[in-house]
Amino acid sequence: MPIAATRRSSITLYTDPASAYSHQVRFAIAEKGIAVETIEVNPKDLPEEAKNPHLPNTFPVLIDRDLKLCKPRIIMEYLDERFPHPPLMPVDPVSRAKTRLYLYRIDQDWYRPMGRILSGSSQVAANARKELKDSLIMSIPIFESKSFFMSEEMSLADCVVVPLLWRLSWLGIELPAQSRAIKLYATRMFLREGFRRSLSDIEEEMHIPYT
Repeated sequence: MPIAATRRSSITLYTDPASAYSHQVRFAIAEKGIAVETIEVNPKDLPEEAKNPHLPNTFPVLIDRDLKLCKPRIIMEYLDERFPHPPLMPVDPVSRAKTRLYLYRIDQDWYRPMGRILSGSSQVAANARKELKDSLIMSIPIFESKSFFMSEEMSLADCVVVPLLWRLSWLGIELPAQSRAIKLYATRMFLREGFRRSLSDIEEEMHIPYT
Protein backbone atom coordinates (compact mmCIF):
# COMPACT_ATOMS: atom_id res chain seq x y z
CA MET A 1 0.00 0.00 0.00
CA PRO A 2 1.25 3.58 -0.54
CA ILE A 3 2.85 5.06 2.55
CA ALA A 4 1.00 8.06 3.86
CA ALA A 5 3.28 11.05 4.28
CA THR A 6 3.43 14.40 5.97
CA ARG A 7 6.31 16.08 4.09
CA ARG A 8 6.55 17.00 0.45
CA SER A 9 9.32 15.28 -1.47
CA SER A 10 10.35 14.12 -4.92
CA ILE A 11 11.48 10.69 -3.74
CA THR A 12 10.51 7.43 -5.41
CA LEU A 13 10.98 4.04 -3.78
CA TYR A 14 10.89 0.87 -5.86
CA THR A 15 9.95 -1.84 -3.42
CA ASP A 16 9.32 -5.58 -3.36
CA PRO A 17 6.05 -5.99 -1.41
CA ALA A 18 7.18 -9.36 0.00
CA SER A 19 10.80 -8.57 0.90
CA ALA A 20 11.89 -7.93 4.48
CA TYR A 21 14.69 -5.71 3.13
CA SER A 22 12.21 -3.49 1.33
CA HIS A 23 10.04 -3.56 4.44
CA GLN A 24 12.91 -2.14 6.52
CA VAL A 25 13.04 0.94 4.32
CA ARG A 26 9.27 1.37 4.21
CA PHE A 27 9.15 1.16 8.00
CA ALA A 28 11.85 3.82 8.38
CA ILE A 29 10.10 6.08 5.86
CA ALA A 30 6.76 5.72 7.63
CA GLU A 31 8.30 6.40 11.07
CA LYS A 32 9.91 9.58 9.77
CA GLY A 33 6.82 10.71 7.86
CA ILE A 34 8.69 11.23 4.59
CA ALA A 35 6.63 11.74 1.45
CA VAL A 36 7.53 9.12 -1.14
CA GLU A 37 6.04 7.63 -4.24
CA THR A 38 6.09 3.91 -3.51
CA ILE A 39 6.11 1.64 -6.55
CA GLU A 40 5.75 -2.09 -5.99
CA VAL A 41 7.67 -4.11 -8.56
CA ASN A 42 9.08 -7.56 -9.16
CA PRO A 43 12.84 -7.31 -8.43
CA LYS A 44 13.48 -9.76 -11.27
CA ASP A 45 11.77 -7.43 -13.72
CA LEU A 46 12.81 -3.93 -12.74
CA PRO A 47 11.91 -0.93 -14.87
CA GLU A 48 14.93 0.69 -16.49
CA GLU A 49 14.91 3.71 -14.20
CA ALA A 50 15.31 1.44 -11.15
CA LYS A 51 18.28 -0.55 -12.48
CA ASN A 52 21.77 0.10 -11.19
CA PRO A 53 24.51 -1.13 -13.56
CA HIS A 54 27.10 -1.00 -10.78
CA LEU A 55 25.03 -3.07 -8.32
CA PRO A 56 22.78 -5.31 -10.43
CA ASN A 57 19.96 -7.23 -8.75
CA THR A 58 20.20 -5.06 -5.62
CA PHE A 59 16.95 -4.02 -4.00
CA PRO A 60 15.11 -1.87 -2.90
CA VAL A 61 15.94 1.18 -5.01
CA LEU A 62 15.41 4.79 -4.00
CA ILE A 63 15.57 7.68 -6.46
CA ASP A 64 15.81 11.22 -5.16
CA ARG A 65 16.14 13.60 -8.10
CA ASP A 66 19.48 12.67 -9.73
CA LEU A 67 20.52 10.35 -6.90
CA LYS A 68 19.91 6.62 -7.12
CA LEU A 69 20.54 4.45 -4.07
CA CYS A 70 20.16 0.76 -3.34
CA LYS A 71 20.77 -1.49 -0.35
CA PRO A 72 18.48 -0.82 2.62
CA ARG A 73 21.07 0.42 5.12
CA ILE A 74 22.49 2.96 2.67
CA ILE A 75 18.98 4.18 1.86
CA MET A 76 17.89 4.42 5.50
CA GLU A 77 20.99 6.26 6.68
CA TYR A 78 20.70 8.70 3.77
CA LEU A 79 17.06 9.42 4.58
CA ASP A 80 17.86 9.81 8.27
CA GLU A 81 20.47 12.46 7.45
CA ARG A 82 18.36 14.24 4.87
CA PHE A 83 15.27 14.26 7.12
CA PRO A 84 16.82 14.49 10.60
CA HIS A 85 13.62 14.60 12.65
CA PRO A 86 12.74 12.31 14.27
CA PRO A 87 16.26 10.84 14.27
CA LEU A 88 16.70 7.09 13.85
CA MET A 89 20.46 7.14 14.35
CA PRO A 90 22.14 8.45 17.52
CA VAL A 91 23.81 11.84 17.36
CA ASP A 92 27.12 10.96 19.00
CA PRO A 93 29.70 8.97 16.99
CA VAL A 94 30.21 6.22 19.58
CA SER A 95 26.50 5.37 19.73
CA ARG A 96 26.24 5.56 15.94
CA ALA A 97 29.11 3.09 15.62
CA LYS A 98 27.43 0.75 18.10
CA THR A 99 24.17 0.93 16.15
CA ARG A 100 25.99 0.05 12.93
CA LEU A 101 27.55 -2.92 14.72
CA TYR A 102 24.10 -4.08 15.88
CA LEU A 103 22.83 -3.77 12.30
CA TYR A 104 25.71 -5.88 11.04
CA ARG A 105 25.08 -8.60 13.64
CA ILE A 106 21.34 -8.64 12.91
CA ASP A 107 22.09 -9.16 9.24
CA GLN A 108 24.63 -11.92 9.89
CA ASP A 109 22.79 -13.77 12.66
CA TRP A 110 19.14 -13.37 11.62
CA TYR A 111 18.74 -12.23 8.04
CA ARG A 112 21.21 -14.66 6.51
CA PRO A 113 19.46 -17.69 8.03
CA MET A 114 16.15 -16.23 6.83
CA GLY A 115 17.60 -16.12 3.31
CA ARG A 116 18.52 -19.81 3.52
CA ILE A 117 15.03 -20.66 4.78
CA LEU A 118 13.51 -18.97 1.74
CA SER A 119 15.92 -20.21 -0.93
CA GLY A 120 17.58 -23.39 0.32
CA SER A 121 16.67 -27.06 0.04
CA SER A 122 14.32 -28.51 2.65
CA GLN A 123 17.27 -29.67 4.79
CA VAL A 124 19.11 -26.35 4.42
CA ALA A 125 15.91 -24.51 5.34
CA ALA A 126 15.34 -26.74 8.38
CA ASN A 127 18.88 -26.13 9.64
CA ALA A 128 18.56 -22.39 9.06
CA ARG A 129 15.19 -22.34 10.83
CA LYS A 130 16.77 -23.92 13.92
CA GLU A 131 19.75 -21.56 13.70
CA LEU A 132 17.52 -18.48 13.57
CA LYS A 133 15.23 -19.70 16.35
CA ASP A 134 18.18 -20.55 18.63
CA SER A 135 19.80 -17.18 17.95
CA LEU A 136 16.59 -15.34 18.82
CA ILE A 137 16.22 -17.29 22.05
CA MET A 138 19.80 -16.42 23.01
CA SER A 139 18.93 -12.75 22.48
CA ILE A 140 16.08 -12.70 25.02
CA PRO A 141 18.15 -10.69 27.56
CA ILE A 142 18.62 -7.97 24.91
CA PHE A 143 14.86 -7.61 24.49
CA GLU A 144 14.42 -7.55 28.27
CA SER A 145 16.98 -4.81 28.84
CA LYS A 146 15.61 -1.83 26.87
CA SER A 147 12.32 -0.39 25.63
CA PHE A 148 13.56 -0.66 22.05
CA PHE A 149 16.27 -2.84 20.51
CA MET A 150 19.46 -2.05 22.46
CA SER A 151 18.14 1.48 23.06
CA GLU A 152 15.61 3.57 24.95
CA GLU A 153 14.71 5.32 21.69
CA MET A 154 13.39 4.07 18.36
CA SER A 155 16.28 3.50 15.95
CA LEU A 156 17.20 1.95 12.63
CA ALA A 157 17.90 -1.26 14.52
CA ASP A 158 14.18 -1.53 15.25
CA CYS A 159 13.40 -0.86 11.59
CA VAL A 160 15.54 -3.89 10.75
CA VAL A 161 14.49 -6.25 13.55
CA VAL A 162 10.72 -5.79 13.43
CA PRO A 163 10.09 -6.83 9.78
CA LEU A 164 11.90 -10.10 10.52
CA LEU A 165 9.88 -10.75 13.68
CA TRP A 166 6.69 -10.06 11.72
CA ARG A 167 7.64 -12.92 9.35
CA LEU A 168 8.48 -15.62 11.92
CA SER A 169 5.25 -17.60 11.59
CA TRP A 170 5.47 -17.31 7.79
CA LEU A 171 9.00 -18.73 8.03
CA GLY A 172 7.76 -21.66 10.10
CA ILE A 173 9.26 -20.46 13.40
CA GLU A 174 7.28 -20.54 16.64
CA LEU A 175 8.91 -18.90 19.62
CA PRO A 176 8.81 -20.87 22.90
CA ALA A 177 7.14 -19.70 26.09
CA GLN A 178 10.36 -18.27 27.53
CA SER A 179 10.47 -15.77 24.65
CA ARG A 180 7.91 -13.52 26.32
CA ALA A 181 10.19 -10.47 26.14
CA ILE A 182 10.55 -10.85 22.37
CA LYS A 183 6.81 -11.28 21.92
CA LEU A 184 6.01 -8.24 24.07
CA TYR A 185 8.51 -6.10 22.17
CA ALA A 186 7.24 -7.34 18.81
CA THR A 187 3.56 -6.85 19.68
CA ARG A 188 4.25 -3.32 20.89
CA MET A 189 6.15 -2.48 17.71
CA PHE A 190 3.49 -4.05 15.47
CA LEU A 191 0.95 -1.61 16.92
CA ARG A 192 2.97 1.47 15.99
CA GLU A 193 1.24 3.64 13.43
CA GLY A 194 4.40 3.77 11.32
CA PHE A 195 4.66 0.00 11.21
CA ARG A 196 1.02 -0.45 10.24
CA ARG A 197 1.47 2.04 7.39
CA SER A 198 4.62 0.29 6.21
CA LEU A 199 2.89 -3.04 5.51
CA SER A 200 2.17 -4.09 1.95
CA ASP A 201 -0.97 -6.09 1.21
CA ILE A 202 1.14 -9.25 0.92
CA GLU A 203 2.82 -8.60 4.27
CA GLU A 204 -0.53 -8.13 5.98
CA GLU A 205 -1.10 -11.86 5.47
CA MET A 206 2.30 -13.04 6.74
CA HIS A 207 1.87 -12.74 10.50
CA ILE A 208 -0.03 -14.94 12.95
CA PRO A 209 -0.55 -13.10 16.28
CA TYR A 210 1.44 -14.43 19.23
CA THR A 211 -0.39 -16.46 21.84
